[in-house]
Amino acid sequence: MATTKGLNDLLLNFMQDIYYAERQILKALPKMAKASTNPQLKEAFVHHREETQVQVERLQKAFESLGKRARGVTCEAINGLVEETEEVIEEYPEGSVRDAGLAACAQAVEHYEMARYGALIAWAKTLGQKEVVSLLEETLAEEKKADTLLNQLASKDLNQAALKQAA
Repeated sequence: MATTKGLNDLLLNFMQDIYYAERQILKALPKMAKASTNPQLKEAFVHHREETQVQVERLQKAFESLGKRARGVTCEAINGLVEETEEVIEEYPEGSVRDAGLAACAQAVEHYEMARYGALIAWAKTLGQKEVVSLLEETLAEEKKADTLLNQLASKDLNQAALKQAA
């Protein structure tokens, strides 16, 4: 007979999902920085890798707070987003068009993370897991800030440069 899984199980499963995702992002960001030519975009990727390392550590603390060992479960969504990024690197020559594509791929990752962290925070609040809420809210704020920066870079520089390159 199958046991009924509850909100605690869902919280843990989705934390394992985002833990895996963050670790994959740690691997992808240096490749993205290397593939970009725009200095501001390159710096954004380098800086976000440093942030992501701290986010992984925060997740480990959140697992500890729940009395669980930090471990990931395969996240097909992030695997797909990373694969899409690799395709942009392979299919577009170095330059402004590739940079615009890399920024868009990075934003897709940020949006996935924001959705996951938002749900996790809501569930942790419902479960009275105040320490988990606090840790995840800090990360969510960083993800929103990274998304805003990427959007500003794309709107201000990257998309216009890509348009000129393609002309």
